[in-house]
Amino acid sequence: MGVWFAVLGPVEIAVDGRVLAAPPRQRALLARLLIDAGRVHSLERLIEEIWGLDRPATARAQIHAALTGVRHVLREAGAEQVLRTETGGYVAQIAAGQFDLGEFTRRAAAGRDLAASDPHAAIAELRAALGLWRGQALADLESAYVPDMRAGLDDRRLATVEELMELELSLGAHERLLDELLALVAANPLREKLSGQLMLALHRAGRQTDALATARDFRVRLAEEQGLEPRAAFSELEQAVLRDDSRLRLPEAAAVAQIPTVAQTTAPAARRANFLPYDLPDFAGRDGELARLAGECAAADEPISAIDGMAGSGKTTLAVRVAHLLADRYPDGQLFIDLQGHTAGHAPVEAAAALEILLRQLGIAVEDIPAAAADRGALWRAELGRRRVIVVLDNAIDAAQVRPLLPAPAPSSRVLVTSRRRLVDLDAVRALSVEPLPAREAMRLFASIVGERAAAADIAVLDVVQLCGFLPLAVRIAGARLVHRPRWTVEYLAGRLRDERRRLAELSLGVRGVAAAFALSYEQLDPDQRRMFRCLGTHPGRDIDPHAAAALAAMPLERAEELLEELLDGHVVLQREPGRYTLHDLLREYARDLAAAEDTLDSRAAASIRLLDYYLHSMRAAVELQSYCVGFQQREVPAPAVAPMSFADAADAAGWLDAEYENLLAALGFAAEHGQHAHARDLANALRPYFDLQFRHVDAIDAYTVELHAAQALTDRDGEAAALINLGWVGWRQGDFERATGYSQRALDISRETGSGLFEARALNTLGNVARRRRDYGLAERYLLRSLELARAAGTRFGEANVLGNLGAVLAAMGRDDEACAHLDQALALQRESGTRFGEVMALQQLGLVSLRRNEFDRSRACYTQAVDLCRVLRNRGDEAVARNGLGAAARGAGELTEALAEHTAALALATEAGHRLEQAKAHEGLARTHRDLGAPDLARPHAEAARRYYEQLGLDAPNGSLPVE
Repeated sequence: MGVWFAVLGPVEIAVDGRVLAAPPRQRALLARLLIDAGRVHSLERLIEEIWGLDRPATARAQIHAALTGVRHVLREAGAEQVLRTETGGYVAQIAAGQFDLGEFTRRAAAGRDLAASDPHAAIAELRAALGLWRGQALADLESAYVPDMRAGLDDRRLATVEELMELELSLGAHERLLDELLALVAANPLREKLSGQLMLALHRAGRQTDALATARDFRVRLAEEQGLEPRAAFSELEQAVLRDDSRLRLPEAAAVAQIPTVAQTTAPAARRANFLPYDLPDFAGRDGELARLAGECAAADEPISAIDGMAGSGKTTLAVRVAHLLADRYPDGQLFIDLQGHTAGHAPVEAAAALEILLRQLGIAVEDIPAAAADRGALWRAELGRRRVIVVLDNAIDAAQVRPLLPAPAPSSRVLVTSRRRLVDLDAVRALSVEPLPAREAMRLFASIVGERAAAADIAVLDVVQLCGFLPLAVRIAGARLVHRPRWTVEYLAGRLRDERRRLAELSLGVRGVAAAFALSYEQLDPDQRRMFRCLGTHPGRDIDPHAAAALAAMPLERAEELLEELLDGHVVLQREPGRYTLHDLLREYARDLAAAEDTLDSRAAASIRLLDYYLHSMRAAVELQSYCVGFQQREVPAPAVAPMSFADAADAAGWLDAEYENLLAALGFAAEHGQHAHARDLANALRPYFDLQFRHVDAIDAYTVELHAAQALTDRDGEAAALINLGWVGWRQGDFERATGYSQRALDISRETGSGLFEARALNTLGNVARRRRDYGLAERYLLRSLELARAAGTRFGEANVLGNLGAVLAAMGRDDEACAHLDQALALQRESGTRFGEVMALQQLGLVSLRRNEFDRSRACYTQAVDLCRVLRNRGDEAVARNGLGAAARGAGELTEALAEHTAALALATEAGHRLEQAKAHEGLARTHRDLGAPDLARPHAEAARRYYEQLGLDAPNGSLPVE
């Protein structure tokens, strides 16, 4: 409590927790003095700090007034001694514990000092220091000094964050830090150290592919935005991740390192017989799993560990490796039994038989083993209670088979259970689900089998293990095939595996094969589970939710979800996020082959139609809920064969569209590939609003090309015109005006031939926009006037509003401002009347442009600011770039050059992300002109050259004559 000054967020002066009111100028002045506490600032320097080069004539008077106001606020706070007048200017003097920046500096320094001696205390200090930040430093100020000061303070914050991450990573907290690091890198993509720390955390969490993707993303962004390469330390870390360098290993892997290796273990004379299978000498990876299991075996609370995973994931190999490594801890015996839960031609071993085998392994004479299963169980538990043994119960079918074989609570023995199913109803068990290997570990396993042929073929080896789905069994079989084919190269093997029709056949060696392992899991399923599994094999996307699965399998939602969860427990499907299910790549191929063999062609076709219907009608329902696309015309389609998805509100619908986007594209491709032309046409057209708003232009071109071919196959002339219009519009959005003109002209010819005024209006609207960009305003006006007439005749208020907005922009460019404003005001009113937020953005941008031309900078900024706010709601990065460039131009016109730089910089980032080349050109042009106005020709020149290059690519001349280079 007491007086508290804060700049690490909105600037505040508080007394006993109560924030005192002060105008922005006063807070800006006080914040500047506080940040340099103890240093005298002259009046001239303060003027420069507040206004930069754009000082008003009354600057001295305004500074004196602001200082008087600051003194008044300080008196109210009881801290008038903070601001003092000295020879040469003004100085702030502040006591310890009163200033958030001072406390941040102190606690961060304390954390650094403690790092070597007490890392946990250091982490606490660094976290406390960072906890003082309440958002962006100087968040509510706009004075000239603020951007550079804010950037410097933020750099100090990020440096402290990096120190904190370094310390926490050194203590093995990578799993807990992942979400935090992902957010930090997303917010600071050019921060090399943060990207390196994320890469290390991902690698230690067993996500090597993601770690390498992080490195690649950083390299690409750094090259594109700064033309630079990462520093040597980053490149060395990247190479170490690729090599799986032992220096990067998990801190907890030390627990494994302390366990004797198999080669170091020698059996004491008193040890009972070892019944463990052979420990594979080429065992690779699984350091994290080994460390965890070793730690569990050292704990005394729960004596049972269950290892589950899909067929071929290496569960038995892992359990046997752990049992061998820990053998010295259990000198009374190492036991193993295959319970044959998933063994071809064998029934699961019953409890009585399993207990007899295990008791005999303990050395109990056959005549001393009771006949009854219950008595055998009692003897088994008694023996385990007085011995130290480790037992591997391999290949269990379910919990019921395992339960009679478990020891009494808290014994001195340890049991490892492996199963293809999650033993969810087994009490007091630590469960470990085994995933496929990380990429580098799979490569290491393959190389350990193949030898020299893998040494110089890293890329090909990665191809092979990726085609094996990083599944240990598949990798081992692929390696063994290469060993027995001395004339094959790794590249040749990869080529054979790329053929999906023969991949499972390639991954077979004698009676041992991936398909054979999968077959055992499939045979354990009941009929409904088998049918669902086969249906999943026919799904074209990468994952599926219960609603789509219900449509595909023609069953109630509740039953579909129940079956998916059962398949998940049996490790037949995977789950990367709640509510979504996927198949391992090899299991997908196996399921697809099963569907072709066991289901009729008609039943598979009916399932596909149900799925396409579900996606089409669900997507249309989701799109119609979005107020950004009110008025987008959807063609009539037949009623769905299954119930589509229903949505609670627009946000629910938007979330569904984002989650299902890749599946919708996959469904579109599937429909095109399998001759479902009507579905292909309608799916592509239904995606139009989403493509447009999210600037998914590359995907849109592919989809609209499918739409065009489908319409032509159906001899649907209106559908053909619609597809051409869509292709023309996306060409316009990308700045490819030649393509936009060609497609739109073809659409215009067809729409006139068929008499479709609506399609003719849409084609003319695109042509008018192209003519406007080419500055042929007379032609643009003629196109748009005719488009407006046709839109009104067709009764499309959305189309009318769009054309009015475009026409207003043309009239403004021709200097007919009054007419332009009338059209634009009418367009904005129509868009708001219909609740069409996307159209409202367009109208606001055009009004902002007209106001800018008329030097009405306040009105222009107001329009563009509203457009930015709407774009953020709509997640429309491309059109936000348009509005940001408008704000930059308006700020430059008003003389706010620092703000202009910030807005054009933001626009450039958004336009680059969205692939909006025209706005990239405009952003570079705005930055060039602003730097020129600031007297910085060296900074202006590269932006001018970039702008000129973009305009040339678009076939446009730079507006307003030559770009500034001097």
